[in-house]
Amino acid sequence: MSTELWPAPTADHPVRAVVSVPGSKSASNRALVLAALADGPSRITGLLDARDTALMADGLRALGVEIEPVVRDEVGNLSVDVTPHFLRGPAAVDVGLAGTVMRFLPPVAVLAHGDIAFDGDDHARRRPMATVIESLKDLGASIDDRGTGRLPFTVHATGEVTGGEAFVDASKSSQFISGLLLSAARFNAGVTIHHVGDPIPSMPHIDMTIAMLADHGVVVRRDGAAVWHVDPQEVRAVDRTIEPDLSNAAPFLAAALITGGTVTVRDWPSQTTQPGDLLRGIWQAMGATVEHDATGLTVSGGSGIHGIDLDLADAGELAPTIAAVAALADSPTTLRGIAHLRGHETDRLAALTAQINGLGGDAQETSDGLLITPRRLHGGVFQTYDDHRMATAGALLGLAVAGVEVEDIATTGKTLPGFPRMWAEMLHGSASA
Repeated sequence: MSTELWPAPTADHPVRAVVSVPGSKSASNRALVLAALADGPSRITGLLDARDTALMADGLRALGVEIEPVVRDEVGNLSVDVTPHFLRGPAAVDVGLAGTVMRFLPPVAVLAHGDIAFDGDDHARRRPMATVIESLKDLGASIDDRGTGRLPFTVHATGEVTGGEAFVDASKSSQFISGLLLSAARFNAGVTIHHVGDPIPSMPHIDMTIAMLADHGVVVRRDGAAVWHVDPQEVRAVDRTIEPDLSNAAPFLAAALITGGTVTVRDWPSQTTQPGDLLRGIWQAMGATVEHDATGLTVSGGSGIHGIDLDLADAGELAPTIAAVAALADSPTTLRGIAHLRGHETDRLAALTAQINGLGGDAQETSDGLLITPRRLHGGVFQTYDDHRMATAGALLGLAVAGVEVEDIATTGKTLPGFPRMWAEMLHGSASA
């Protein structure tokens, strides 16, 4: 982590900008896994080029998959050709701090032949992995985690895995379900996943996984709300184009609300499984005017920022952005359904509380979220804890509060490379990756 401080620019006028954001990280990493497991070569267009996707690509390459960049578009996305090969070790996989890599690649690795060692950043070693490890063991895999249920661990792969039934507590992350679903068709007996535990957060991400599997000809059968079944079958190779990342668009749209300006995010899809699409209704409820047309999604502020009572269980990744906006509102905000954020890149509930209060605000943790009561804020250092969404939250507060300095703004490169430049360009009327 860098200790360098980034002076967050303060807006002295309403922002008016048209922004292009890179491809969806969630869709990009799912697309890479599915292309690697497919029955032939394919091309992915619009792939996000950021740390999380680079870690996924490097992990798959370590297992023997060919991933070759072809061209870069004007937004900074890549087109890549993916050629599957026999998966093999020995190999070492660095998951960094990417939840999709640490939860999606172990089920791929059990299909390889040889020892596959997994490790990651210091924060990654504190993130829950026991659910992945134990469910794969139940399905016939051999994994040595020295009884810790966390990174580092080693998969002792034999080239195949039995499959069958897995009982999974996914109450801390929907990625536990998605990770198994992505590889399930390649298991000898397929997989039946039973969720046991409290409600699953971020269910739209599971919907995204199921929809992308369907594109590859893999049918996921559901039995009620907590059982998924995939038969053993081929994963058909398909060429794919990745949508813009709607969650990464959130800070730019929020800038319109904070400054009383207007921001358009280009190419916002009409229909999508991305949780970020919920921003349409959220920004309206907080006082913005929202319009969608062929150009994209346009958010306009100007009537003030209003507090909100919001269940974010389906889109917890939006919480840091919404919390920053809420700290500048004219009434209190309650964010609910996000207890699982305590296990993300950092404990986001504790981090947001500490950093908003450190600038003079009033944020309190609840059992499953945050209560934010607006107060007059002042400048100061906004710590990020190696968390990209904390960094963009600090940038948002800096628009309205002079003297905010964001620690380690480079952590935004996890999913949004070039963020400081894009932020400056937005303030001057345009932005693209």
